[in-house]
Amino acid sequence: MELGSDTLAVLPEICVLGGAIVVLLLGSFLPRGRQALSRLLAVLALLASATASAVGMTGPAMTVFEANYTVDAASGVARIVISLATVFVIVLGFSELAETPRESETYALLLLASLGAMVLAGAGDLLILITGYLLASIPLYALIGMSRSPRAAEAALKTYLLGALLGITLLVGVTVLYGVGGTTAYVQLGRALASAPAAAVAAGLVGVLAGLMFKAGGVPGHFWVPDATQAASTLVAAFLTTVPKVGALVAAYRLVDLIPATTDAALLVGILATAGMTLGNLAAFWQDDVRRLLGWSTVSQVGYLLLPVAVAGGSDLALPSLLLYLAGYAATNLTAFAVVAALPHHRTLVDYRGVARIHPWLAGALVVSLLGLVGTPPTAVFVGKLTTLTAAWDGGFAWLAVIAVINSVASLFYYLRWLAPMFARTPAVPRPQPMSNAAEAAAPSIDRRPWAAWSAMAGAVAVLILGVLAGGLLSIVGAPLAH
Repeated sequence: MELGSDTLAVLPEICVLGGAIVVLLLGSFLPRGRQALSRLLAVLALLASATASAVGMTGPAMTVFEANYTVDAASGVARIVISLATVFVIVLGFSELAETPRESETYALLLLASLGAMVLAGAGDLLILITGYLLASIPLYALIGMSRSPRAAEAALKTYLLGALLGITLLVGVTVLYGVGGTTAYVQLGRALASAPAAAVAAGLVGVLAGLMFKAGGVPGHFWVPDATQAASTLVAAFLTTVPKVGALVAAYRLVDLIPATTDAALLVGILATAGMTLGNLAAFWQDDVRRLLGWSTVSQVGYLLLPVAVAGGSDLALPSLLLYLAGYAATNLTAFAVVAALPHHRTLVDYRGVARIHPWLAGALVVSLLGLVGTPPTAVFVGKLTTLTAAWDGGFAWLAVIAVINSVASLFYYLRWLAPMFARTPAVPRPQPMSNAAEAAAPSIDRRPWAAWSAMAGAVAVLILGVLAGGLLSIVGAPLAH
């Protein structure tokens, strides 16, 4: 009976895993012109997962499978955001991917990487954390390299090498924490580490956080992000800059929350947050390729998202602000990528000159998304950023909140470099760029992709709605972690 209830608690993960298997098998037998069925099944599996997650959030927080996996508000929100974000990615990439040689394989890999992110978010044991890390990473290597271009191959190799290195670092960190704590289960580990040598706990924490920062795309594991974002297909770039972050940052919050006060985990996370915000913004200042700009932007966003992680357990607003920010960031970032996908030949900032006159609705969606990433009201990221700043201030990290504000203001510069040319009177005539991947080369040579365009407009509306409803959402996601 207990096994049955435990299995039911992980129904969202089962839906995604089952969907990935069915899509992979079905895509192997369907002709290329009928791959729409595999796409439909992938979307249905993700929607079923989101529905099961929402229903599961109505119950009490708990741990299952002998406390190795956690089902609470944090994992519930992460499941919903991951599922819906992956659906959005599939829809915005419809025109780019339809009837290409690797269509069904791409859907299967997206589902498996999403499953890995869910496992990261719900892990209640260091061994489960390792499993989630590998499950979220390996499909990502294939997705980046699937473009079959020299630049994509280079990006995939860089991502793999960095992932392998920081994966080993994560394993070393887990080994150290197990060695001094005598267990890998979070339930006992928090108490055991209180009497362990602070230096050893700090070393283990550094190792595990380094691996999680690779998955989140934050400092010091960020080097792969701009290259992969620029070289991969648009839907893969949208996915890799959004979905893995959700699982990795919730996992980082759980880890920091159980570290005893004898180890200053908050200071370490604060340093990583400062480095991420500053480095990401400085690198984005002079980017001309819009995908590369968004890649560096996402590095800086991880810095802001680490603010509530730094004060985990030190502020009642820390966890709700993190979850709200993750949901708002996912919608906002995906909207920006939907605009990029809708205008496939607009690869540089100059190419966007005069776009507001030709595609006014897409220009409006881009304004909402980029100003949303800055944190402009009434967007969802504004409320998320405001609450994370409040949580950091309440948690005794006023200096970190001040640095975040300065970086937010500075980030406005490079977003305006993209927005300003759109309203020029003389439109640019974007020259078709060399296609970076086989999917784009196989797609029709059009100036505007309708599925991505509609996705961009829907995403902009969602960003504004989330901003308006943020107060109610905070109360829903404010439940504490399950222990």
